[in-house]
Amino acid sequence: MDLKNKSIMVDIEKCLGCKSCEIACAVAHSDSKVLQEAVQEQPKPQRRVTVQATGEFAVPLQCRHCEDAPCIAVCPTGAIHREETDGPVLIEQDKCIGCKYCLLVCPFGVIELSRDGKAMVKCDLCIERARMGQEPACVEACPTKALKLGSEKDFAASRRRRAAQDLVSSTQKNKQKPTESTQ
Repeated sequence: MDLKNKSIMVDIEKCLGCKSCEIACAVAHSDSKVLQEAVQEQPKPQRRVTVQATGEFAVPLQCRHCEDAPCIAVCPTGAIHREETDGPVLIEQDKCIGCKYCLLVCPFGVIELSRDGKAMVKCDLCIERARMGQEPACVEACPTKALKLGSEKDFAASRRRRAAQDLVSSTQKNKQKPTESTQ
């Protein structure tokens, strides 16, 4: 699966806040890749998506793979990089010294120190799964399909379709309502 220019977008109106994405992410980044075994691993597998409750909505937050990623710019060892131009921003664990500069500059606050305290971790768009032709674990696990992997063009086209459908729907409703002059 090609991850160039891709990111995970959320439809907050569909998100239940169930945290299925968090669990799936942790399992996907575990050694065993199996839930029943992953919960026994030490250190415990770490999720790279966080569901943040804000009022009546829940919003899954993960790395946005910024076009001009500040985390890449500040990484003193080059551990944070892209394998390809327009590909996802990745952290090479063996090169990371855990200095936390990336954590300080991330505009979304989605980079964390690993549970063992040795390196930083963040969403990698499940690059291992993508190499096997699979979607990111969080996208696959979402019961309401609130999470979607796509490009900005895909999302813009989807929003335009939804806006057009809403406009047609409201126009049809207005036509069906009797006005004062027709009563």
